[in-house]
Amino acid sequence: MQTLLDRLPLLALLRREFEGYSPTKFRQDLLAGITIGAVSLPLALAFGVASGADAPAGLVTAILAGVIIGGLGGAAYQISGPTGAMSAVLIGLAGRYGLEGVWIATLLAGIMLILLGLFRMGRYIAFIPSPVIAGFTSGIALIIAIGQLDNVLGVTTPKAENAIEKLIHYFTHPLVPDWHTLALAAVVMATMIVLPRFTRAIPGSLVGIILATGLSLALSWQVPIIGDIPRTILLDHRLTWAGIPWDHLSELLAPAVSIAALGAIESLLCGSVGATMSGKPFDSNQELIGQGVGNLIIPFFGGVPATAAIARTSVAIKSGAVTRVTSLVHSVLLLLSALILAPAIRYVPLSALGGVLLVTAWRMNEWESIHFFVNARLKHAIAGFLITMLATAALDLTQAILIGLAISALIYLRQSASSTAVTSAPVNPEFLQAQGMPITASCPSIHVYYLTGPVFFGSVTTVLEAFETAGDYHSLVISMRGVPLIDAMGV
Repeated sequence: MQTLLDRLPLLALLRREFEGYSPTKFRQDLLAGITIGAVSLPLALAFGVASGADAPAGLVTAILAGVIIGGLGGAAYQISGPTGAMSAVLIGLAGRYGLEGVWIATLLAGIMLILLGLFRMGRYIAFIPSPVIAGFTSGIALIIAIGQLDNVLGVTTPKAENAIEKLIHYFTHPLVPDWHTLALAAVVMATMIVLPRFTRAIPGSLVGIILATGLSLALSWQVPIIGDIPRTILLDHRLTWAGIPWDHLSELLAPAVSIAALGAIESLLCGSVGATMSGKPFDSNQELIGQGVGNLIIPFFGGVPATAAIARTSVAIKSGAVTRVTSLVHSVLLLLSALILAPAIRYVPLSALGGVLLVTAWRMNEWESIHFFVNARLKHAIAGFLITMLATAALDLTQAILIGLAISALIYLRQSASSTAVTSAPVNPEFLQAQGMPITASCPSIHVYYLTGPVFFGSVTTVLEAFETAGDYHSLVISMRGVPLIDAMGV
């Protein structure tokens, strides 16, 4: 039995998780799941639209992710579904490859995530520096906000290659906004900002959408709306086995890597934060496997890529979630919403969802980290943050991460090289006598060089310059007690 548990980490996780499970704990999971469902409903609809798909696709993704990824993931508290970060990546991919291309890329990304988990690569998430993470999070927030300007302003602008190009278009081609859509977005945003100051028991986004929809219907405003919501989780427009272009899969490898990279980074970061908040165990490799299986299946139902959501996960923990039953309950509530509330959801204005996403984008930024970088005047961290943010908004996520890592690595190498120091001094006869050596006078022909810091290709020039006077002495003593590491060039 123990051998089987060792080979199947998920079984061991489930056994520990449900040990001593009771009706009281189930009630906690039930209440937490209902809370998460209420929070997730408007976000699922909004992120479905923001992904370049539609609201039903976001809803289907949240339902399936809660069951599949929630059931197979590496933590009891993790809540997965469509997220703002993933939507920011997908909007560009959908414009370039169409929804069919996004589904196939998601399928490939699912396979990649499963392989990352099987090869136990989860631990390497720690190799990404915090300025890079904060930078691409802010870059993603920019993409989400800019991507919703059309819905909020009530205008239609041409598709652009990236968010920066689209933002420039608003300044070079001034447009006349529709005050109706602006007003509806403002209602939602004001509700999301003001309501939490009075109570956090009711999601501000849900209340805001209800108010905006009611206002639009009461005044008969002609604004774009979500439209029909199918009362099923198997959408008509979805990936089919026959529709997979087996001969052209290589063309979608790059977007698949972007989806897999973001899915892994966001899910593992969310898991790490959740483990700290809850004090419960987190298996990073099992989480990757769960995310992979979920993203492997979801495209065949018409959904978009899913990943763990930090905001929803933190709400689950704060709501008293005990086990992954919370995730299952949240999915059931979303399914009931699709089946029962579909006739009402169809009237939700797109500008109301745009208001939700603008506030969400603002809150996505890691303001605490940004304030720390600025207040501490960490120039290297600020540079890494800004470069990664702009690269994320102008390029794709994979390129942005690579650029951020390269910049961080160069900054680290420069700092390491500058930390290397070399000092020199003649032999100290008193020190040698204390060591039991019979030396009574100084020896001018013997000189000691003290090396401190790493001796590697970046600091070799500093060391060589310090040794320019070495030819003046007959014998050299090199003290390397302060050298933590040395590479081949240093040798």
